[in-house]
Amino acid sequence: MSKKQFSLTWMEPGDDFPLTDNAWDADTDAPGLLAAGGDLSVDTLVRAYGRGIFPWFSEGQPILWWSPDPRMVLSTTDFRLHRSLRQILIRFSRDARCEVRFDTAFIDTITACAGTPRNGQTGTWILPPMIDAYCRLHQAGHAHSIETWVDGKLVGGLYCVAIGRAVFGESMFMHIPNASKIALAALVGFCREYGIASIDCQQNTQHLASLGAQEVARNVFLKHITLAQCATPAKWHFSPLYWNHILSA
Repeated sequence: MSKKQFSLTWMEPGDDFPLTDNAWDADTDAPGLLAAGGDLSVDTLVRAYGRGIFPWFSEGQPILWWSPDPRMVLSTTDFRLHRSLRQILIRFSRDARCEVRFDTAFIDTITACAGTPRNGQTGTWILPPMIDAYCRLHQAGHAHSIETWVDGKLVGGLYCVAIGRAVFGESMFMHIPNASKIALAALVGFCREYGIASIDCQQNTQHLASLGAQEVARNVFLKHITLAQCATPAKWHFSPLYWNHILSA
């Protein structure tokens, strides 16, 4: 059976986004695809994330905007702490050579993530225009890096977008085993400290599912972020005390 054919909205810079109900569905070649074009300004990105939309495109393509249904979401109460990861976190949290930092090496973190293919792809989707755009978003206070450091070296981490207390995970990297999982666990501990209920994971992967992420209907996801983005933003820093939210659970 052939895939359905949907029309695609073309956006000029500054244009408003179409309703997410117009995104291509599971019977199309690109489920979740909503629009193309526009720009990657801070204002556009904030409006996009606030409506459950994110950019994802490859070299040679225009900016593509996505809003998949269902949406992969990690409830911070459902984070799955496997026994092996628990032991790793205990050792990490007790080792003076090891630490988690927030927002001290954003450009290094996103650049390292750019070298990590997404969903089995051979190339990167974090192109130079994306790096520049998210660095501007970081400077505006809406993008953050969660960094794993060992012996003064950045060995893993992730970056995310935050609007109010709505948190949207973007990409992870690691230079040593489990360094990205340590960063994710730190982010979960931080979220529990500030009452942040969930972390958007965008798309379903086996790795995220193994850590407790689940698919939810897009309308449910949108209701959550509509409320969460209106809440007072958290203070983005990491305290070793936040490990208690993980290790004592």
